[in-house]
Amino acid sequence: MHLRLRLDGQTLRRWHVRLAERIAALRGITLEIDRRPGPGALPNNAALLFRLEAMLNRRSLDGLWSPVEPAALAAFPSPSVRAPDLILDLCGDVAPDGGPRIWHLAYDGRAGENALLSVLLAGRSPVGTLSEGRRIVAGGRFGTEAGGIALTSFEDSLARTTSLILSALRGVGPNHPFAASASEPEIDVPHPGLGAAALGQRAARMLAWTIVRRLYHLCYRAPHWRVGWRALEGGADLVDLRAHPAGGWRDLPDDGHRFYADPFPLDHAGGTVLFVEDYPHATGKAIISAVAFGPDGPRGTPVPVLEEAHHLSYPFVFERDGTVWMVPESCANGTIDLYRSTAFPGGWMKEATLVSGVTASDATLVEHGGRWWLFATVRDDPAVVGAQWGLGSFSDALHLWSAPNFRGPWTPHPANPVLIDIASARPAGRIVARDGALIRPVQDCRRGYGAALALARIDRLDADGYAQTVETILNAGPAWKGSRLHTLNRSAGFEFIDGSARAPRFR
Repeated sequence: MHLRLRLDGQTLRRWHVRLAERIAALRGITLEIDRRPGPGALPNNAALLFRLEAMLNRRSLDGLWSPVEPAALAAFPSPSVRAPDLILDLCGDVAPDGGPRIWHLAYDGRAGENALLSVLLAGRSPVGTLSEGRRIVAGGRFGTEAGGIALTSFEDSLARTTSLILSALRGVGPNHPFAASASEPEIDVPHPGLGAAALGQRAARMLAWTIVRRLYHLCYRAPHWRVGWRALEGGADLVDLRAHPAGGWRDLPDDGHRFYADPFPLDHAGGTVLFVEDYPHATGKAIISAVAFGPDGPRGTPVPVLEEAHHLSYPFVFERDGTVWMVPESCANGTIDLYRSTAFPGGWMKEATLVSGVTASDATLVEHGGRWWLFATVRDDPAVVGAQWGLGSFSDALHLWSAPNFRGPWTPHPANPVLIDIASARPAGRIVARDGALIRPVQDCRRGYGAALALARIDRLDADGYAQTVETILNAGPAWKGSRLHTLNRSAGFEFIDGSARAPRFR
């Protein structure tokens, strides 16, 4: 394929260079670059906004947004006389004329970096689409873990834009997460303005919020999560109820100097053992701990059972072949690892590395259709990014792997990422079978990391594709105090969730 990449020529950015390099690395594609001034460029005041944010949040300005010299694209030819097979238009000013096919990139229906920034400043999760005429080739709802910081949100969206484009060029672009129809109506998002007055107001709000946040951290240990539990006693669980239980939840107590999160119970030898992420605020690095449950609840406090040099969380435990296994999250190590218990609930020994070289969050396994499937959200491609394990959000791009056995070997799905959606990509607990369907708990992170819990029905899971439908969204509220709801799991006799809590530094 002879591809022409249409860039806005006013400012060349690092993400343009990375995108061009990664397109050129795809098999069977020859690339040329068309750089001309076009509509949709960032206003000049955007640079001032980003500098203000970088100063207030103590972060670097050297990222995907950073301007680079035109020489960075010197390896790629300018448009030739030969007509391209496809034009990839990032600016929105290439009109169809009966010539080459054209893919237009848009954010909430409008083209250009200015449109992306407008959506972010309006407080929305941008919907990125690649369209050919009225047909959506690929689409996704992008996300970030830094919703209040425009620069980080902007760069996270640029990283995911790259993922979307590369998937589409490989012919496996993720489905639009909202509609099965071939077209999606444009969403009118008014530009909030970046004039001097608007910038001043935003700077004042950022400064005030920075002060409030730092004062909060002086008074409270944050983030701080808590685990809730309830006895089922033969009653319906949340997958059945689709609402918080009338009897509410009981807290798994902590001492305020640590929090417990990511509850995973396991029925074993006639009892129930709960595994949790155990995060001491003093160290800033979590371990895995466990506590036994009796008829009346926890028997004591969680005790450490697995610690590594890197952060561990989301202890996905299961029993198979008479042995208990665990796949904890170890994205800080760039791996997905399998552990085996030699002295349950402790004695964990690393059995194998299932996947390496990825920043994968909340790995979740399920057996389906004669194969094992592994679900996780993954950041951008680390092999190209460099020293970091990845760029972009931790929570908006769902990847799948499959294997004949849970020990492996694991093969990545050819359509990865199979879903880009900050509202329903990231796993939030075990996948359960109910009424002939597989129900997948997912995190809805549109209002921030772990803000809400959703239940998605898996409509398709095979070697050729993946599809799901979100059926229920559960929020924190009177039945679960706090502002976040994060994980859902159950055993035979108990059900567990987790969410946010407050831990005062001074009691």
